[in-house]
Amino acid sequence: MTLEMLHERVQEDLAYLAYGGKNWIAPREHKEGHVYDVVIIGGGQSGLGAAFGLLRERISNIVVLDENPAGLEGPWETYARMVTLRTPKHLISIDMGIPSLTFRSWWEAQHGREGWEQLDKIPRGEWMKYLRWYRQILKLPVMNQVKLKLIEPLGGGVHRLHVEGEGTSSPALLARKVVLATGIQGGGEWHIPPAITERLPRHLYAHTSEAIDFDQLRGHRIAILGGGASAFDNANHALGAGAAEAHVFVRRERLPSVNPIRQMEISGMIERFHVLSDADKYAVISHFFKFNQPPTNDTFGRAAAWPGFALHLGSPWLDTEVVGGGGGVVVTTPKGKFTYDFLIFSTGLLSDPALRPEFSLIEPHIARWRDCYTPPEGKVNPLLDSHPYLSPGFAVTSRTEEGKELVHGLFVFNYSALASCGLSASAISGTKNAVPKLVTAVADQLFKDDQENILNQFYAYDEEEFTGRWPLQEKVGRTG
Repeated sequence: MTLEMLHERVQEDLAYLAYGGKNWIAPREHKEGHVYDVVIIGGGQSGLGAAFGLLRERISNIVVLDENPAGLEGPWETYARMVTLRTPKHLISIDMGIPSLTFRSWWEAQHGREGWEQLDKIPRGEWMKYLRWYRQILKLPVMNQVKLKLIEPLGGGVHRLHVEGEGTSSPALLARKVVLATGIQGGGEWHIPPAITERLPRHLYAHTSEAIDFDQLRGHRIAILGGGASAFDNANHALGAGAAEAHVFVRRERLPSVNPIRQMEISGMIERFHVLSDADKYAVISHFFKFNQPPTNDTFGRAAAWPGFALHLGSPWLDTEVVGGGGGVVVTTPKGKFTYDFLIFSTGLLSDPALRPEFSLIEPHIARWRDCYTPPEGKVNPLLDSHPYLSPGFAVTSRTEEGKELVHGLFVFNYSALASCGLSASAISGTKNAVPKLVTAVADQLFKDDQENILNQFYAYDEEEFTGRWPLQEKVGRTG
């Protein structure tokens, strides 16, 4: 099969599924102009999957906004520096149950069945190419280089979205529903320990999520703080770009070897997480945080194979001090002091609606886990407590009565949904099951909002469908 043949197969599959039917939602009028039924913030894999899911539900008055140029959505061509994805290649994601839309179909159309069998893990760049193809073949309505600045509730079920960027000439869009498909950092912010960096000039360090000019680090000694997969990705990337040394520092005495995601993928937990009690959800995610995601064996092996690689276990950073003249940094650990030219932090992120500027008008009303659940003594997890408390369909809930209308119509489909909805928008492994739940919840809410009008139209419906006459009756009438 060729790509051209696959394109024909995709269109045929969509036709068999009656894809593209008439929108069932009545247009909403507003004095400020057009109102979208749904605006999706983020054009990465989650946003694209959500858009396709909504279109399949005949919700077509939608748009996807992404702050990046076309083809650079998500992390894959920016700060993601792994060679391959960590997810097993056979796991499906945003195909919505259509085989011709899977990565495997796209790959085999170019490399054949044998090429798929020979593939170990999906190369990062190939995954991005697949996402570009997915967007193109489905003709998804994405506006690039448009950044959301603020969500302003206007009342009456409408939100004004303040935006800016080269991709729009309008300072605002109107939306009934807003889906924040904003990736791993979209529920809070990347975390760099302030006690470590407060005395460091900004040019001497970066977080792994930032754009880093590795060419400028050629021949330099680099220190990386963190024991997760991205720490080793960045070490390998830096050494491959010509860094003289890359040392990874981990506070633990040994690297974690268990990846809880692998167990979740086979146990039913990803699919059925929503049926757990709050107590069980809290315990599961607290346990998950203990492990996070260790480096894959091949990632670690690639980094460790470089002569300039070093691993420092049991070595949290106690202090950092600028070398005289500002040309480097001395890092102090329990095992000694080390001097480097540049520091990279792989220290994760914090999830809290208060950290998101787009939520500034409504953040006090957004419920967190600490507002809705009290863990047993000794089991409190402050990191988890700050996560938004969402419905099983990713809808924001309110901690106050007055806030219910303000947050109505907002859906969080990013990493901060982990506590409420499990492995969902936070990993490719969860996307297959999460996108349909999100789409159903958005569609259900739109239906409920318009229920009175929809039911009135139903009761008033009087279009005649049967217009024929009963042949037997005619016959009886003629012979009687």
